[in-house]
Amino acid sequence: MSLKIYHNPRCSKSRQTLALIREEGLEPEIIEYLITPPSEAELDHILTMLDIEPLALMRTGEAEFKEQIKGKELNRAQTIALMVSYPKVIERPIVVNGGKAAVGRPPESVLDIL
Repeated sequence: MSLKIYHNPRCSKSRQTLALIREEGLEPEIIEYLITPPSEAELDHILTMLDIEPLALMRTGEAEFKEQIKGKELNRAQTIALMVSYPKVIERPIVVNGGKAAVGRPPESVLDIL
């Protein structure tokens, strides 16, 4: 798997993480996930690499989370499907490299997988 960043150019942490990767001399595939969300299978794989449940990768303050997800009893597949349908709820940035993944919060947390 090549180096990828699921990126939101309007997010300062996402921009900082991308700059940090480039400072390491690397150029990732940039996926603007609000325009091109990961597939359900891709997101499930990312969650597995991160070793977390879907809720741990969600921005719980977003209106879409409060309206579509909060308080509902959903299984993993249902939650992932909603995350793909409402990508604003996905925490960012996510960096994937060589079968490993990290969330760039703080941006330096991705250095271990580069």
